[in-house]
Amino acid sequence: MLRRIITPQEVAIAKKDFGECRNVVIVCHTSPDGDAIGSSLGLYEYLKRRGKNVTVIVPNYFPDFLHWMKDADKIVRFDRQKTPAYTALKMADLICCLDFNDMRRIDELGAAICKIHCKRLLIDHHIDPVHRQFAHVISHPELSSTCEVLFRLFDAMGETDKLTFAAAEDLYAGMATDTGFFSFNSNDPDLFIIISELLKRGIDKDLINRRIQNNFSPDRLRLIGYMLYEKLQIFSDLHASLFTIRKEELAQFHYLKGDMEGIVNMPLQIKGHKLSIALREDTEKPLIRVSTRSVDDFPCNEFCAAFFNGGGHKNAAGGTLECSMDKAVKIAKAALEAWRDRLEDKPLPDAAECGSQAPADAGESK
Repeated sequence: MLRRIITPQEVAIAKKDFGECRNVVIVCHTSPDGDAIGSSLGLYEYLKRRGKNVTVIVPNYFPDFLHWMKDADKIVRFDRQKTPAYTALKMADLICCLDFNDMRRIDELGAAICKIHCKRLLIDHHIDPVHRQFAHVISHPELSSTCEVLFRLFDAMGETDKLTFAAAEDLYAGMATDTGFFSFNSNDPDLFIIISELLKRGIDKDLINRRIQNNFSPDRLRLIGYMLYEKLQIFSDLHASLFTIRKEELAQFHYLKGDMEGIVNMPLQIKGHKLSIALREDTEKPLIRVSTRSVDDFPCNEFCAAFFNGGGHKNAAGGTLECSMDKAVKIAKAALEAWRDRLEDKPLPDAAECGSQAPADAGESK
């Protein structure tokens, strides 16, 4: 049995909002990932099963390795399909906002939504949601993913019987991708109870893993080799690394959105490594995209908030810089230096200084 994390008040909100609506629009964050698409299509399946008229709108392109999901071809891209997007928004009596905490995270789509008088329900797992932007908020940053929040919500509502096979696939995909296939932020035993419930619905998790992880072009493998051999800078004393990639380099490897997925995690395979930073020049805007990954107690979200106008989760966060790549590298290196005390190994205190308590204290996490 799952621990009851979803509150009775949140259950009441969801039952009321889902019960009263007829025309629903589901939106997620810019550059949607597995959790954004998985939660959007999972909720889409649930609401369709309840007889609702549902449209999923995403701000822009989502990676090819997520296109296998049922009804992914029905997703409306706001950047290219504004007419059907605006038509759906004008008809909506409920807008479900998934996997983001601030309307600014969805760029032009957020501005369009803010001009429409319609109830907004936020379902998310990022810290510090902007409550004033939404009529109702169901937010649980302690959970692995928005897909996990959704499953727990359905469970608390007594509605898991309405989860279709496709919805179960969607929710599993979101939880898997947002935890690096259960390699971080995934020590809660409840997470595996949820996976077992999804498996009971017939999903093939191994097949889903292959669809996501083994679905790239040869150019993606060559890009990885180039990044690791030519571009990776390692700061051994800080147990950290940094790599950069410019637009012209991406073009050399026929870059498609999604090809950079997971590369930032690779330096964490280095023994003792704590932090990996990736700086990517955006192919469409004059921006540097920042991605960070960490292990254990190093807080990527705080690090990105302090230096890269960003945030996210403890071990996976990102941000943006409006500057040249050379300037971005200087900022990243300055950030590493500023957080040296959090990254470098601290020598154990001398036993003479700690007295009889030294052996006991040496292994404690501060």
